[in-house]
Amino acid sequence: MANVTEFIKESYIEMTQKVTWPTWRELQNSAVIVLVASIIIALIVLAMDRSAGGLLELFYKSLA
Repeated sequence: MANVTEFIKESYIEMTQKVTWPTWRELQNSAVIVLVASIIIALIVLAMDRSAGGLLELFYKSLA
C-alpha cells in the first residue's frame, strides 16, 4: 500500500511542478490545427469513398 501512496505523491508533484502546461492561446491554436486537419482528412476519405462507389457502380452495370 505504501507503494501506491508514494506513486500518487510523486505523480502529483510531477504534474504540478515538472510538467510544462500549454498556455490558453497555444491550446486554441492546437485545437484549430486539429480541427482543420480532421476536416481535410474527412474530405479525402469522402472523395475516396465516392470514387470507389462510382467505379463499383460502373463495374456492376457492365456485368448486367
